[in-house]
Order: sequence, then C-alpha cells, then structure tokens
Amino acid sequence: MTRDDRLPRDAQSILELAARSMFDLFANASEGMLLVDRHARVVWINDQYRRFLPALGFDREEDFVGQPVSNVVHNTQMHRVLETGKPILIDLLTNRAGTFVVTRIPLRDDAGEVIGVLGIVLFDHPETTLQPLITKFARLEQDLNDARRELAHQRRSKYTFASFVGTSAAAVEVKRQARRAALSSSPVLLLGETGTGKELLAHAIHAASPRAGRPFVSVNMAAVPETLLEAEFFGVAPGAYTGADKKGRDGKFKLADGGTLFLDELGDMPMAMQVKLLRALQEGEIEPLGSNQLVPFDVRVVAATSRDLPLMVREGRFREDLYYRLNVLPIRVPPLRERQSDVPLLIEALCEDIAARGGGPQLEFGPEAQALLAAQAWRGNIRELRNVLEQLALRTDSALIDAAQVDEVLREAGLPALAPVREAPPAAPAQQDALRPLAEQIAELERRAIAQALAATGGNRSAAAKLLGISRASLYDRLAALDKLSEIPATV
Repeated sequence: MTRDDRLPRDAQSILELAARSMFDLFANASEGMLLVDRHARVVWINDQYRRFLPALGFDREEDFVGQPVSNVVHNTQMHRVLETGKPILIDLLTNRAGTFVVTRIPLRDDAGEVIGVLGIVLFDHPETTLQPLITKFARLEQDLNDARRELAHQRRSKYTFASFVGTSAAAVEVKRQARRAALSSSPVLLLGETGTGKELLAHAIHAASPRAGRPFVSVNMAAVPETLLEAEFFGVAPGAYTGADKKGRDGKFKLADGGTLFLDELGDMPMAMQVKLLRALQEGEIEPLGSNQLVPFDVRVVAATSRDLPLMVREGRFREDLYYRLNVLPIRVPPLRERQSDVPLLIEALCEDIAARGGGPQLEFGPEAQALLAAQAWRGNIRELRNVLEQLALRTDSALIDAAQVDEVLREAGLPALAPVREAPPAAPAQQDALRPLAEQIAELERRAIAQALAATGGNRSAAAKLLGISRASLYDRLAALDKLSEIPATV
C-alpha cells in the first residue's frame, strides 16, 4: 500500500496496521499466495502455495521463484494487472494444478507506481465450494456459445455462383461480372426485375470475396417500417428511450462489421434515411440512437433494386449523391425471357430443390410439357416459374408431368398458354463445310448428338447421359463447354 501524507500520524498507523492484518488474514485463511515484481517475475510464495508446485511441474521452490510468472503459471492474468494497474477481484483460473477461484491485487509504492501484484488463491476446489455459482457460470457460457454458433450460421452466405443456374450467354456474362465484383471492395448495385436472382447473386458475391468468413447481413427496405429503419441500421444505445432494451441493440452495420451488408429493395428507402445512409457510408462511422459516441465500421455494401433508379433521381425521389455512391459496380441481372435456353436447367434445379424440401419424388417433364414452360414470358421470372412447379408438384401423384397438366396450371395462374417454339431441323452441311477445321466439325457432331439424346429422352439428362455412354457430370461439362447452346432445340 502507499502512504497517505494527508492522514494524521495515528490514522496512518492504524491504516498500516489494518493492511498488515489483512495480509496476515489472507496468508493464513487462503489456499495460497504469490507475489510478482514490476517485471512480472515471481519473488515470493507462502507455505500454502508450495503444495501446488509438484502439480505445476516443479520439484523445488528455487526452480519456481525468480521465473516469469507466465512461464510457471499457465493462464495467469498477473501481467494484465501490472499493465492496467486495476485489480481482478474474482476470477476462475484453470491450469495443470486444477481450477481455482483467485484474486489479484496491484501493489503501489509511495509515488503511486505499480511495483508488483499479489495473487491469492481463495478456493482450490470451486467445483464443491462454489458449485451453484460454477454451474450457473457454465450454463451461461454454454448458452453464449450456442447463441454465437447460431448467429454465425444465420449470418453466413447461403449461395455461391454455382447456385445461379444457367449456361446461356446472358447468364454466363452476369456471373462473369459478379465474379469480378467479388474481388473488389467497392459497392455493387444489382439491377433487374423481381425474381431474377439478385439476392442469390449478392450471397454469391460475398461467398467469393475476401470477406467470405465474415457475416452477411441483409436489410429489406420494403419490409421495415420507416420509423424503425434508423434503429435497424445504426442500433440503439442502452436505455435510449422509454421501453428500449437496457442492454441496447446492435444495428445491421455493427452486425455486418468486417463482412457484407446487403440492401435489398433499395428504391423503397425513404428520403430521410437516404441522407443518413450516405453520411454513414462517407464517414465510415455510425451513431446509435440515444448515444453520443461514433462507432466505426467496416462493411462492403451490395445493393439491389427492381426500380428505375435513374428515373427516380430525375424525379427527385432518390438522392443523386447516394445513387453515385452505390452505383460503382452496376450489374444488370437479365430477366428469364432473355435466357430462355436456361429454362430446362432451371426446371431441373428447382424440381430437385422442391423434392428435397417436400420429401416427394422429383418431377420429370415430357418434351411438350417442357417446351410449353420454355415458351412463357415469365413476368415474375424464376420466382414465378418456381411457383408453377410447386403447384404441379402438389397437384399430381405422378412424377411425370405432361403438357395438359402444365397448360391447366398456367391458365389458372392467368398465364397465356403460348405454343412452344419449334425450330427447324439443322440443314445438311454443304460440301465446303467438310473443309472446316476438325475441332469445329467434332464440336458440331457432339452438339447434335447431345441435342438428339436429350430430345429422345424428353430432356432427362440422366437418361441422355446413359444413352450417350457418358456420366451425367460429363454431360454437364460438355454442355457448358459448347459455345452455341442456342442450336439445341428448346424442347431440350
């Protein structure tokens, strides 16, 4: 302890006597004491502490005293007390000698400088002496770990680029742009109609980025009331207002720190919130509601909208400065009608997912049924296609779907039953075609063979692969490698 010159001499004597009495009390009543100097070296242990030496791996006191405390007592926090000058009054210490309840008290000289730390072992069998406390602590720690694992599971990316199904030129191009965007830290703006897969691409960009191991957090502007948007983004300080959580609540920026923040339905963001979002993105700091402290954050922003943002900017419904802040890497996600050659692949992928979720058999489509689906305009895009397939899965007891069943569902859904497009068979090659490079001729023959096999099996890729004598994976590889998939009939 330090001398206080402001106290009378008799009071100072009483204080020093009290300090010695407390030291003697702890020395006799505790399970052990040790003292370290300002350099974190052990300089003294009492008789009770000596009984722990064999368990710590020391036969002689001389081998223990004089050593850096972190070398001889694993998991110690004595150096932390030396650095901060603050005591650690109650703590659990576990090492080779067992589990202990300990306290650590800094010692100061007359000038107030920390010159050492006194460590006291209060209990050496906390599992019995403090069983209720230990049990509660263990339960709380388990709950915390479970909550962290659940949060990490919920915040991770759900999709990759492999989830964006399609080999058409439009699908390949959008995936190429998205892969390039994933390598950058600049904001990405996904533009496209509803149901085209913008959220899936946002997940994929995060999963392929250097931030993949960090959280992916999304905010749907259309789903959050305007009055709650600020709290949703920036969080709430403890007791910020009547009824607020006493512990406070983290906002999406804080939850996404180090990862990706996905702003879905950006065009629905109120103007007042646009101003605050722009300021946060420019400064890299947020101010929780009810707090005067600025909290820095590090997030990569990916935004998506089905609205015409340039038009909204011209009409004054969207801030021009925020638009240019987010429109750094724009990616247009094409509607399904611009990638109709992908419809068969999408049907197969969606039917696999529907069967996995529902536990039923996977649907198979005959050539005419598949052609009927491929001919639709799909104003709701992939989301609308999935809805039709789910209806078909629930309405039939057979795994094979014919054109009549598809036509019935389309008509009830208000979709025009368009006739499938029939492509003319490929013309016989002219004599001079034989003079083309051998690689081109082989690719042409392979393309025709695959198209014929798919047509013969009604688009069933597994059956087509067997017919061709190759594996299903090889068939997919060959389809992806062919650069003129449009020559394959739409019924495939």
